[in-house]
Amino acid sequence: MSTSWRAAASRHAYSLRPCQVLNRPFSTVVDQQPLPTRSPFENDHKQPDVKQTQQAEEIFRQAVAATQVRNNWTKEEISAIYHQPLMKLAFESGSVHRRFHDPAEVQLCTLMNIKTGGCTEDCSYCAQSTRYQKGTGLEAKKVETVESVLEAARVARARGSTRFCMGAAWRDMRGRKNALRNIRAMVQGVRALGMESCVTLGMIDGAQARELKEAGLTAYNHNVDTSREFYPSIISTRSYDERLKTLAHVRDAGINVCSGGILGLGESAQDRVGLLFTVATLPSHPESFPVNALVPIKGTPLGDRPPIDFASMLRTIATARILMPATVIRIAAGRKNMSEEQQALCFMAGANAVFTGEKMLTTDCNGWDEDSVLFGRWGLRPMEPRAR
Repeated sequence: MSTSWRAAASRHAYSLRPCQVLNRPFSTVVDQQPLPTRSPFENDHKQPDVKQTQQAEEIFRQAVAATQVRNNWTKEEISAIYHQPLMKLAFESGSVHRRFHDPAEVQLCTLMNIKTGGCTEDCSYCAQSTRYQKGTGLEAKKVETVESVLEAARVARARGSTRFCMGAAWRDMRGRKNALRNIRAMVQGVRALGMESCVTLGMIDGAQARELKEAGLTAYNHNVDTSREFYPSIISTRSYDERLKTLAHVRDAGINVCSGGILGLGESAQDRVGLLFTVATLPSHPESFPVNALVPIKGTPLGDRPPIDFASMLRTIATARILMPATVIRIAAGRKNMSEEQQALCFMAGANAVFTGEKMLTTDCNGWDEDSVLFGRWGLRPMEPRAR
């Protein structure tokens, strides 16, 4: 832990006043928007009967009592967990979290855009697509030099980050041998600093995954974004199965998998259940599950979407913690718009990683100084590197 983090933790360790939350309207902590009106066991005409309610309670009881990881969840089970009363769900997920993790540890990750814009994909939320460039005004840039990336990594390490992530706006890595060579050097340099390294480069094949593994890559990020059913509403240039194939290549190469989703795309509660079903039933759970709240960017098809209600964010994190108890759950994009109290609820419910630094690709990010104060006030400390 850096000196500044130790000082902040010591200075604020006993300054937490939980009742401060009550001095604000409760809607600032748990959004006023109504919870889903349909439970997983209800049809269009009537509320669930006593037997169905008992079934849901038994599913939940068994899920939170588990001491081992499982990946044979059904959508019905996940829905029963997801639709539990929110306070009950968050409390029980916090208990699971404490069974598998140190609740005071939160991993600090820094993400650098090593190649901005120029992507040929049509992801409706992304400013880096060439299809929306006229509306977003984002200019494509060349790949950053190895030294500039390693200098950014050194700054991140000095500020307390233990994981350095590098993102490039590409559809895939075909025909990019020179770029892959430079990225190998970046990965090796980051690992030499004693940090975990993660990249997100679009689709990769098995040979490319093995190259990255040889360079010492810790993790590869490739989000599935949403449920299989809702996915075609957001992206048409890359299939859901292509995303899963990339994850399989990463896993087969012995690289940790980082895969999550984006909330607020216009999806339903059952689509969030579908997202969780996809990742929680992979042959092995992803080591990292990033939960993003859409940051609407003007000029993209989703540029005018309203923000996701916080209750859905918390509910997704809590359910993910119960389904994947050993996974690191990251609060990713959108954290800048969350209050300290909302972030604290997420940590209590099972989130244990954040992105910190100057930028998150093309959107604003909470800074190191801001997070130092947050950690000190709530009694948190940076997680040490866990790379194998």
